[in-house]
Order: sequence, then C-alpha cells, then structure tokens
Amino acid sequence: MLLYEIEQKFQGVKITDIKETIRGELQQNKQLHSLPKHAEIAITAGSRGIENIVQILRETILYLKEKNYRPFIVPAMGSHGGANAAGQVEVLHHLGIMEESMGVPIRSSMEAVKLGITPEGLPVYMDKNAYQADGIIVINRIKAHTAFRGKVESGLSKMVTIGLGKQKGASFVHSQGADEMERNIMAISKYAINNSSICMGLAIIENGYDQTSVIKGVAAHNWHILEEELLKKSKELMPSLPLSELDILVIEEIGKNYSGTGLDPNIIGRMRIDSVPEPTEINIKRILALDLSEQSHGNAQGIGLADFTTEKLIHKIDRKPTYMNALTSTFLKRVMFPMYYETEQEALEAAFTSLGPEINRSEVDFIQIPNTLHLSRLYISESGLKKIDKQKINYEIIRKLELHFENGKIKARLLASNRKKSEIV
Repeated sequence: MLLYEIEQKFQGVKITDIKETIRGELQQNKQLHSLPKHAEIAITAGSRGIENIVQILRETILYLKEKNYRPFIVPAMGSHGGANAAGQVEVLHHLGIMEESMGVPIRSSMEAVKLGITPEGLPVYMDKNAYQADGIIVINRIKAHTAFRGKVESGLSKMVTIGLGKQKGASFVHSQGADEMERNIMAISKYAINNSSICMGLAIIENGYDQTSVIKGVAAHNWHILEEELLKKSKELMPSLPLSELDILVIEEIGKNYSGTGLDPNIIGRMRIDSVPEPTEINIKRILALDLSEQSHGNAQGIGLADFTTEKLIHKIDRKPTYMNALTSTFLKRVMFPMYYETEQEALEAAFTSLGPEINRSEVDFIQIPNTLHLSRLYISESGLKKIDKQKINYEIIRKLELHFENGKIKARLLASNRKKSEIV
C-alpha cells in the first residue's frame, strides 16, 4: 500500500516566557496575597503528562518562596498510582516532579476529609494535607473530557472534585454515571471552593502541537465562569484527524501519558460507556493499537476502544492499576481486551480482512498516527489523501512511502522520527 507522510498545520500561539506569565498571573490574585507570612500553601500535581508542568510548578514554588510562603506539593489524582500514597508519588516522579527538583516536600496520602454535603445531597471529600494548608493553588490543564460534555470538563473543577477528592471522591462521582458528571463536578467543586482554603487556580491550555499556549490565573469568585471560557478556547485549539470517516486507524502507542483514557475518545470518536451515546461526527471502522508506552507503566486504560492489538501490548499490561482505574471510573468496557495477534503484520492483516471479502486495499482509507495526542505528522493512504478537504485542512505532503514490514513489525514509525528530532534538539 502506498502511503503519504503529511504534516498538518494547527493554530495556536506558544508561550515564550513561562516564568513571567506565571508571575503575572499569581501577582493578580488578591486572595493569595491576603495570606499571612509563612503560610503553608498546597500546590496540586496531577497524573497527566502536561507539557512544561515541571517548569510551571517550579516557577510557582519559587514565586511563593519569594513572598515568604511555605509551599508543598500534594498529588491530586483520585485513585491513580494504584490508589496508594507511594504509588502516587511514583507517578509524579515519572513526570519529573520530585522533592529534590522542586525544592519542596511532596505530601502524599490517600486520607480524605469529608467537608460536608452539597444541597444536592453529594458528599464532598478533600485530601487531608491540602485541607490542612493555609491556602491551596489548583494547577491543571483545561481540555475536553474523555467521557462527557459540559460547561466544565477536564480541568480545575475536576481536579478539585476527583483529584483532591482521592479515591473516595473519585469513586462517588464516577458511580453516578457519565451523564451526571458535569452536574456533580460543578456542585462538588463549588462546595469545596467555598469550604476550604482554595485561593486560586492556574489553568493551562495547550495548542495542537502539545505546546503551552495559555496560562491563566483563576480566582475563586469567578471560577466556573472563567473555566467555561477557557474550555471553549481549548476545544478551538484541539488537534484532529484530517478525515472523520476512516476504514483503518493504526495507533503506534497508547498510554496514560497521551490521554487519561490511553487513546483520546475525542479523537477516535468512541466512548463505550453505558448510557452514553456513541459520537456520530467521527466514524472509524477499525482501530489497531500496536504498543503501550513505557510511561504508562502497565496501565492500559482504553485498550477496549481498539478492535485489534498485539501480544506485545497485552504482555505489557499491569492489570492492577488498569483494573483499579476502570473500577473507579465504572467504565469497564474500556479495558476489555480486543483481538490480539503475535505480530503487527498479523493484526493489521486481520483488520483488513474484517472489512469484508470484496474490499479493494488500494481504496482503503488508512491513517497511521504515533498516538492520539500528537497528530501534526501522520501517514495516510492515497485514497484517504484524495478525500481531505483542502478548504478546511491545512497540510503539507512530506514524502511518499510504502507500507512495509520487517520481522512482522510495521517498518515506518512516526514515534521513532519524533524521538530522533527531540534528541537533536
């Protein structure tokens, strides 16, 4: 099969001075600066691979120290890290967030304080270490959620509700079902903000190249209004595949470092959640996941969104964190194993065969991507290339290549080329 490597052109500026941007946003928050000298301030750190998160945390910490505050980091990741304190510290370590590099303690505990009950009858929990601090700064990326739609989705409010809520908070919110998540997150985060020392949020938006595009301070008094505006901005900058109708999508790697679901449902158009309708705007007939990233540490959340995979990926799965994630979220279908084969060649052959006996492979709309986070460069079949709407998609053809296999493995790899470029830089 003849393929074309293309580069998509996405919109969105990149912040050039992260330090000064953060300092400017922190300086504007009156509630933060009303705290007494030497006040202890908890700074949240989640389990997602956010671009520049180490620098963003470090600059926040340095600013607070200059103001004679005593900052510390608290893991805010619900049940991730195996739902234990040591596991959550390990998750942060793999993201480059360590006491030595940050210059502050990391206080990790699964103990949560019950703040009360919302008017809707929802219990509100908060990490004990964060609750006992004089102030809390919530830092997180704003983006579309992988399980529901709403005014707020994945971002500051979710981190307050689920991240700081630890396993108790996460389990309760998810147990209500995906169709209730927006309502629950709004209600619980509002209660938590009003009944704790949360003084501000620091929202991050990334552009289509996974670069830091916006860092915005969010005050407690207009928290949800501003987060709603930031979510709209984030969705405008979100990358996408150049076609919404596909026969076969090959994903070189899935993993928690790319999406909380391993592969982003917003990109592939699959939810597989009871009571949540499947998206209609994206239709991909067959999805093949080749491998699990090392940074995911065996957590194969989202493998159930694929139709085919390899023995290599299956053997990398650590069922304990994978199953814990699924049990907490209640989205069990997302971790059910697809059909798997010894080699990538066999798996891809099965995907082609499943399209039917009369399929002409030269007419198959095929795309290969490194993961669902990095979509600027991809391989596309000649048939697919002809169907790209040039009025809507800005792209450049880089080269032609053939779909070849070497010892049962797809030879051309986008991940390999990306890694070589990063090493050169």
